[in-house]
Amino acid sequence: MNRIIRDHSSTTSAGRPVNLSRRGFLGAAAGALVLGFDLPGTKAVAQGAAPVAKAPNVAAFLEIRPDSTILLRSPFIEGGQGISTALAQIVGEELDADPATFVVECAPPGADYLVVGGARFTGGSFSVRASYATMRRVGASARQMLLQAAAARWRVPADSLSTEPGRVRHAASNRTLAYGELAADAAKLPVPETVALRPEKDFRWIGKPFARLDARDKSTGKVSYGIDLKVDGMLQAAVQHAPRRGQEPGAFANEAEVKAMPGVHSIHRLAGAVAVVAERWWYARRAVETLKVTWTEPAAGAQGVVPANFSSEGRKAQLAAMPGPGFDAEKVGDVTAGLAGAGRVITASYDAPYLVHGQLEPPSAIARWNADGTLDLWLPNQAPEMFQAAAAKVAGITPDKVKLHSPPLGGFFGRHFVYPPANPFPQVIQLAKAVGRPVKVIWSREEEFSRDAMRPLGFARFKGGLDKDGIPVAIEAEAVGDGPLARWFGRKPDTADSSAVEGIAEKPYAIPHRRVAHVLVEDPNVLGFWRSVGHSMNDFFYETFFDELADAGRQDPYQLRLRLLADKPRHKTLLEAVGELSGGWKRGPFTAADGSKRARGVAMASPFGSEVATIAEVSLKDGAGRVHDVWVAIDPGRIVNPAIIESQVNSAVALGLSSALLEEIVFVDGAPQARNFDAYPILPPDRMPRVHVRIVESGAPMGGIGEPGLPGVPPAVANAVAALTGQRVRSLPLSKVKFEEAAGRT
Repeated sequence: MNRIIRDHSSTTSAGRPVNLSRRGFLGAAAGALVLGFDLPGTKAVAQGAAPVAKAPNVAAFLEIRPDSTILLRSPFIEGGQGISTALAQIVGEELDADPATFVVECAPPGADYLVVGGARFTGGSFSVRASYATMRRVGASARQMLLQAAAARWRVPADSLSTEPGRVRHAASNRTLAYGELAADAAKLPVPETVALRPEKDFRWIGKPFARLDARDKSTGKVSYGIDLKVDGMLQAAVQHAPRRGQEPGAFANEAEVKAMPGVHSIHRLAGAVAVVAERWWYARRAVETLKVTWTEPAAGAQGVVPANFSSEGRKAQLAAMPGPGFDAEKVGDVTAGLAGAGRVITASYDAPYLVHGQLEPPSAIARWNADGTLDLWLPNQAPEMFQAAAAKVAGITPDKVKLHSPPLGGFFGRHFVYPPANPFPQVIQLAKAVGRPVKVIWSREEEFSRDAMRPLGFARFKGGLDKDGIPVAIEAEAVGDGPLARWFGRKPDTADSSAVEGIAEKPYAIPHRRVAHVLVEDPNVLGFWRSVGHSMNDFFYETFFDELADAGRQDPYQLRLRLLADKPRHKTLLEAVGELSGGWKRGPFTAADGSKRARGVAMASPFGSEVATIAEVSLKDGAGRVHDVWVAIDPGRIVNPAIIESQVNSAVALGLSSALLEEIVFVDGAPQARNFDAYPILPPDRMPRVHVRIVESGAPMGGIGEPGLPGVPPAVANAVAALTGQRVRSLPLSKVKFEEAAGRT
């Protein structure tokens, strides 16, 4: 189910001319129109007819070939999120070309593609909203150059011409020319200084469902992922990591035996690991698993060490015992006075476990050193320039000597960010140098689980004050622990890590006294960005505590949210939309048509520039929660492809439910206990609920899509379980608890 509500009350239309630098023109290549632009990047969509001022360089490259096919070099990595299709729709809209005629490739590293605030990465649900204006201008500029080329060939005024998908038309003479026929002529023209964008009312592809460009090739196995790639003369390598981070390889008890195994080329010591290089990967894996290694303990003061006595339970106890006040992330009103004056104060603490990414494609990398000292690196990644710099540092060369190839990703979720300790690229660079041949490293699933950059274990404590009518008047929250953002982008002194408090800070509810803080306790593990990052657990913490406040004040949680969103029309509209989508809010417990006892839970989330409201319906089976339906209303402001949005929401619901019900990494004696999916269960198909999606296009600034559907799922499910059983779950996953229906609960 996918209904679009269009409300453009705050929208601006398109049509204003846009300045383009002449020096962005690259010229003709083999009869093709090849464009690279210095493009203005304004936050608002242009409208009217006045020129706009020039802005910092934002570049994209478009090639129209003689056969009229169109190559778009995307600044972003396709990992299943549909970015290639969305960009083709955006460029095609302004170019007047059917998106189905596009071939979209990932652009190589280079300054031309730094379209995300002077950097380049695929993540944070940011690709479309970061490049929307840029891609429109690319298409509009190419279209204008094609019109000028046709006008010159036919010797007619350019304003007497129009375009239709893939062709320029002269209505007076009924002549047409395909874009490919004009490409070479157009390439000789200067890039126009200004271009007019198509009015939104005339959109044919933006905002409409459009079939994924990569669906057929992925379905038929034609797409080559990193794990599929081969290079001439390539050897293959498998690794065995130390049982615990910080340990190093010592003596080998059976080195001669392993060297004599079939296909083995050589054995190597690496940082915290050993590797076997062989003619085939299975030879390498069998050999490295046979190798008996004595692991030595790290030297005193060594970095990147997980203590031998480290455990999840110990970490949780450490966080719970760490006092505040921490670093303020949000402070409104006087929370101390608000709590002191409250008629009743409620306290609660919540936690969520370490999680791995569990992507479908195991980590891999290929390295080839060339005779001129350059390095070719084939590496699944989310940030080409960042990986290029990191690889150059490992290789001891300058970044311009690293040629990075970025294949499509066989799984995403934040796994492919630059985590050198959690990625095989440092290993493969060293191995290729050592053996003097190209080498491909693939981590087995066990090694991936052992060395993944994990979602941190989260802990938060809350205090909430209610007035005499049971309405929240004050809330104080302290998120205790560590976050990935400061870990990888630098920690600012006395400042909260936003990734540790997102989903708790700046909630939209009208509670007059609020304080949210981050109590920093550094984590010894390698931390990573997990789908929806801090929102993935923090919205669970906040939204379930909100329901606890509602219960304590004898308020219906849905109606209380509506009341506290009275001055937030965007959020209130969304909450009403999800209530309507679900057939009308009813908390329960109630008896369903199949005779099962059920209840519903609700949650709100504001991740990555979008707003989301979620309702889940739950019953019990054999003491476990069973989710039957999830309704999601999502407001991303404005949209490009509603079909992709619906797919992304379905995917996010699946992952959010999997994390709520089942997923958990437990550390004992410094090591993760789960090393494969047998000990790390994920949501099976028969537990996937029906998902119903409503898109509310409010016209607010464009938000993200890939992650926002996830954070509302765990709290909505937990709130439904509480309504059904009377049991409040404050620790994920829910599989740790055996539930019973609450007797006499209504």
